[in-house]
Amino acid sequence: MDEVVERVDGQDRVLGVVSRREANREGWLHRVAVTACRDDRGRILVHRRSEQVSRFPGLYEVEVGGAANVGESYEQAAARELAEELGIRALPRLLFTFINRSGLSPHWLGVHEAVVPDAVVPDPDEVAWHGWLTEPELASALSEWRFTPDSHEAFSRYLAFRSAQS
Repeated sequence: MDEVVERVDGQDRVLGVVSRREANREGWLHRVAVTACRDDRGRILVHRRSEQVSRFPGLYEVEVGGAANVGESYEQAAARELAEELGIRALPRLLFTFINRSGLSPHWLGVHEAVVPDAVVPDPDEVAWHGWLTEPELASALSEWRFTPDSHEAFSRYLAFRSAQS
């Protein structure tokens, strides 16, 4: 069964409930929450998606996340995805949202940050490999490895946000 999501408008206001497959097919905006995970040394978690996932199998990602369920806030969706994909309980902090036009269809992307333990237990159905990279190592990987379309845009905005905050 296809998951259901809230279709939203250009101001992120709910218009109704639709299947995610239909939202992707029709190019309707919906909500997706992702989290950039750092460890206590500042390294960033990178993972490769399982070959069994329906969207972007085998590609690398900088963020952990997925679609927000009906009635779920960005923060709730981000926390749920961290638990499902990495087996950790954390309260990610929402940094910003933007309309992301890369990927399967346009969507509102809520970008979060969380400091998580470096000993995560990924769900093998979701994550085939994971590792911790420094920012220079990640910059190199982004130019050499095949990442999901969202990864480049979301991570560059994340770095710009962090830079503006310091």
